[in-house]
Amino acid sequence: MGNNFIKEGKFSYIEAGEGQPIIVLHGLMGALSNFKGVLDYFSNNGYKVIIPELPIYKLPLLKTNVKNLSRFLKDFMTFKKIEKAILLGNSLGGHIALYFTKLNLHQVAGLVLTGSSGLYEKSMGSTFPKRGNYDYIKEKTAEVFYDPKIATKEVVDEIFESVNDRHKVIRTLAIAKSAIRHNMAKDLPDMNTPACLIWGKNDIVTPPEVAVDFQKLLPDADLFWIDKCGHAPMMEHPDEFNKILADWLKARKL
Repeated sequence: MGNNFIKEGKFSYIEAGEGQPIIVLHGLMGALSNFKGVLDYFSNNGYKVIIPELPIYKLPLLKTNVKNLSRFLKDFMTFKKIEKAILLGNSLGGHIALYFTKLNLHQVAGLVLTGSSGLYEKSMGSTFPKRGNYDYIKEKTAEVFYDPKIATKEVVDEIFESVNDRHKVIRTLAIAKSAIRHNMAKDLPDMNTPACLIWGKNDIVTPPEVAVDFQKLLPDADLFWIDKCGHAPMMEHPDEFNKILADWLKARKL
């Protein structure tokens, strides 16, 4: 993915392909590389896939919230001269997509949510573990996936570094509180845009009932399940995720 990494002004992002833009929004602890399968597949099948690096740890503390991350997305689309895009979000990324849609419905061609926050999510716990507790972080990271092998040393190391960085911990907690404040339940019925929900049946962070509630509250949503799958279907089952999304985009003519 490194060859596609671009840095322009305050924006850092990965971009590949040509066609209808799909903007991918990563989660709180998520890396751009989590979407390698999405990038490779859709950039070769008629879409321009763009994955911006969200400034979760770069915003001033008082502005570290879902609302300002949504404004960042607005600024990014303006910078890229994108009038309308399909938004694909995992976890916090889905929440940002939803908040953006609430304010900018005319700029959203479709919503793709996978393990999205916005209604309810279970974090690593009510408090962060003691610094240096690597085994705890490894265990908690593995729980995010159905197959613990997906939590590679590289993935665990990145999260371990975050929870041992006071600057990042403070902003992580600020985002978590912001996510609770910005519950989207009352806003979802007004989001009249095609929505695709792709959910892991074994997600313990945003459990299956969350996906069911999203489908009930969104006016035009289709729900798809992936078995033996946790909170990040695009990482655990990339081929199945891509097929579900490709078929849905085709059916919706997006």
